[in-house]
Amino acid sequence: MKYALKRKLLQIIAFGCSNAHLLNFKGGKIYTGKWKRFCNPGLNCYSCPAAGFACPIGALQAVNGSSQFSFSFYVTGLLLAFGVLLGRAVCGWLCPFGLLQELIHKIPSPKRKLKKGFVYIKYLILIVFVLILPIAVTDYMGMGKPAFCQYICPAGTLEGGLFLLASHESLRNTIGALFGLKAAILILTLIGCVIVYRFFCRVLCPLGAIYGLFNKISLFRLEVDNHKCIGCGKCKEVCKMEVDPVKTPDSAECIRCGACADICPAGAVCMGFKKGGR
Repeated sequence: MKYALKRKLLQIIAFGCSNAHLLNFKGGKIYTGKWKRFCNPGLNCYSCPAAGFACPIGALQAVNGSSQFSFSFYVTGLLLAFGVLLGRAVCGWLCPFGLLQELIHKIPSPKRKLKKGFVYIKYLILIVFVLILPIAVTDYMGMGKPAFCQYICPAGTLEGGLFLLASHESLRNTIGALFGLKAAILILTLIGCVIVYRFFCRVLCPLGAIYGLFNKISLFRLEVDNHKCIGCGKCKEVCKMEVDPVKTPDSAECIRCGACADICPAGAVCMGFKKGGR
């Protein structure tokens, strides 16, 4: 079975497991059971009525921004574990919002490549909105704000905000400028996802920034056998993340989708946990 089919099946399974409480959409309820103590490896809004797990970025901000600041060992440990084990394969195989982006990109439209400088924006967002602001900017009780979730996250607006507003009239009466800002960011993100493959993943996602840092050391690897490689360039042409697997197989932008391995006519590209083969 090719990687493309395996990946799509696992993405669907991961999406279903992450959002198993579909009946909650009817009443606009948020699942708050015991499984919400655990973080989803991929980006999936805590406030989505169907979500069964917490969002790791939201949890990281919540702990760091608490009135008595304490380092979020659990969330950080989880991110480190997934990063060391899978690297950015989490984005390519397990992230619910990643699957949504890929489906949105299938909408017929002119497609464009992303300018290289844009990929660094997500690192700035990670540092400023996820790590610094929840600690540095606090209210009179010493509580920090989950800045990324509150001011930026289009996944939260789409998966949680819109559904909750549709279900609760009291929330609709409180809509202000902040929701207008987030709605504008969501619209721009959706347009970006239609035109550019995984626009949010590549430009805005702080979770992708974290996992990308582990691609060079993760146990799940993409490798190229230079003795087998015939230099045809097909792997570079097929990569929607605009990575050249031959030159930079450990690129922080590689989501380990396996498209390059599927198309390689010489079998020079492979992925897996074992060095040098599948």
